[in-house]
Amino acid sequence: MIFQLNAALLDACVLSVISGGETYGYALTQKLKEIFGLSESSLYPVLRRLQKNGSLSVRDRPFQGRNRRYYFLTPAGEQILTAYRGEWKQFRVKVDQVLLGGIEDEPGAIPKRTEE
Repeated sequence: MIFQLNAALLDACVLSVISGGETYGYALTQKLKEIFGLSESSLYPVLRRLQKNGSLSVRDRPFQGRNRRYYFLTPAGEQILTAYRGEWKQFRVKVDQVLLGGIEDEPGAIPKRTEE
């Protein structure tokens, strides 16, 4: 993929996946690895950062003689995810205007390209 995920977008994606229900670290990293081609080692620092800033909480559960660490959203994490989703909608509209052709009657809009 040519486009890279920055830290805020990666945080938003991690929070969004976890918003579907508590998830253990390995399952989360595999899902995001499959979608974005990220390495596992790049996701664990994100999980620690989100835990440190209060967006995520963890619970350890025994599984086949070992502990699995499950991550879930805190109320603060839910609020942050809502804010990220709102920002993403606005950002996506702006990028689409530039890349796919702007709305010509908006001030400062980039005119639509015509195919020749």
